[in-house]
Amino acid sequence: QPEVGKPMRNCYSLPGPDFTYGMYLHKRDGGVPEAIGHWDTVEAKPHIRVMPRDFVTMGRMAVDEGCTTAREFALYYKFKDIRCKDEGILRYGCKIPPGMTFGRPARPSTPFFDLMQHRYKELWMESQRARTVVQHVVKKKMSDVRGNRTTFLRTHPLPVKEESFWHPQRYEKVWTPH
Repeated sequence: QPEVGKPMRNCYSLPGPDFTYGMYLHKRDGGVPEAIGHWDTVEAKPHIRVMPRDFVTMGRMAVDEGCTTAREFALYYKFKDIRCKDEGILRYGCKIPPGMTFGRPARPSTPFFDLMQHRYKELWMESQRARTVVQHVVKKKMSDVRGNRTTFLRTHPLPVKEESFWHPQRYEKVWTPH
């Protein structure tokens, strides 16, 4: 039975004070002076990115060379290996511009004098006035009475039909007395 108010004792005996827990590395364990003085550095290998083949350009050049059959195209592709261009390298020339943050250009700073002179408020007020004028014009157009067909025909009368003197041929052979 455990003692009152105390946990049960573990039945395992612990090793002595000279025991080291974990792995002891003979070569690297020099303590803090070795860690500070001798950093293990790894040389970064240049990452060469292999771009996919540009079949559109190769096909266009093969046609310019006079290839017509599938065998000729295959031979042309074998000897002329054209790869797609990496837009990231071309865009920035392998150097990041100074104002770039995580791949996006930084926002231009807000002019402080425009804030002090309430320029943005004036611009907003002008846009609201223009919007009100446009709404007034649209409302005025909507209030005009739309004419119906009768009013349209009064203002634009139909053209008068000219009388035609054409008659069918069967009425042309009319008997006339001599």
